[in-house]
Amino acid sequence: MVKPSGLREIVNFIRHTYNLSERKSCLAIGISRRSYRYKSKKNDDELIFVLTQISEEHPGYGFWKLYHKIRNLGYGWNHKRVHRVYVALKMSIRRRIRKRLPSRIKENIQIPLRSDECWSMDFMSDSLYDGRRFRILNIADDYNRELLSMEIDTSITSARVVRVLDQLKQQGRKPQRIRVDNGPEFISKTLQLWAQENRVHIQYIQPGKPTQNSPIERLNKSCRDELLNMYVFKNLQDAEEKANQWWIEYNYNSPHEALGNISPKKYKHKMKQSII
Repeated sequence: MVKPSGLREIVNFIRHTYNLSERKSCLAIGISRRSYRYKSKKNDDELIFVLTQISEEHPGYGFWKLYHKIRNLGYGWNHKRVHRVYVALKMSIRRRIRKRLPSRIKENIQIPLRSDECWSMDFMSDSLYDGRRFRILNIADDYNRELLSMEIDTSITSARVVRVLDQLKQQGRKPQRIRVDNGPEFISKTLQLWAQENRVHIQYIQPGKPTQNSPIERLNKSCRDELLNMYVFKNLQDAEEKANQWWIEYNYNSPHEALGNISPKKYKHKMKQSII
């Protein structure tokens, strides 16, 4: 149903477009000339000023808090009038609804006995020289702490995570399980569907317990200390190039205390030789 104010706008449009008289335009729309000529006697300038001032001082206030604040200041406007102006100014606060997470069971970290038995995934973030933020998706094999993938971009969605996992699968790498936190990219249906189709178990840590994913957290610390804190990145390409250099150094040459002070690649080769 069109409001009277909307009907008046339609009449104005017809009058100026088709050069019709006021009487004929009102007759065509079905509105009386008295309704068309009606001018509200209410002046909301003071209400707009007071409402805007209070909302700027208290940006977290919703409508009812603003209304009661106005009444406490001694103004007599009723809630219907205040709400009309509140809606007209588009001051409604968008509420962020937090997704309820299922209860997670604490699982002890067990060192895998072979490669691709358990992987870990996690995100990091940093900024470029111009202040733009970018994200890093790290995927590591817990067996030898090898960094399997290091994806960098300004935005990495769950679909992008699945694409990276598919690329690793094409290279012949697929884990039995992947340990992750409860980030939105990891609890998404996109990743869960991929895991179901590929028979990979997604192991979620308890919310707020990053130590339950300590292997990837330790890798992130090395990445922060040896890469992100050491350079100022001019652009995303510069960040990717330096990250790729660090990735190669980390996998092939960097000594790891948990591996007997040898690199992940050398440790994997050493274990293969010992089995032979």
